[in-house]
Amino acid sequence: MERVLGIGGYFIRAADSVRLGAWYRDCLGLDLDEHGVWHPDAGPTVFATFEHDTDYFGSRAQQTMLNFRVRDLDAMLAQLRAKGADVAAETQDMQGVGRFGWVTDPEGNRIELWQPA
Repeated sequence: MERVLGIGGYFIRAADSVRLGAWYRDCLGLDLDEHGVWHPDAGPTVFATFEHDTDYFGSRAQQTMLNFRVRDLDAMLAQLRAKGADVAAETQDMQGVGRFGWVTDPEGNRIELWQPA
């Protein structure tokens, strides 16, 4: 059986794609080339399904949630707050998994930030 090798892309509809792309670059530090290609650090990727009525993604209209691995969750959240980003007040610790925090991009998409254990 053929298997996928990894995430090949993540595509987001945006009312202002240039502004949203700049937010991801300036607030989260995504180092993208002119074609949007990013070479992330190696590490685990989680693929999980959730019940249709979950509130975990924020808005019920949001069908998927992007999760980024970070080295230092507290530093990333402080950086986002300093840039005026919409950062959730709470964080979550999961024994053996790591720490989680959330930010909502300018188009209303909730993003999870994960500092692996």
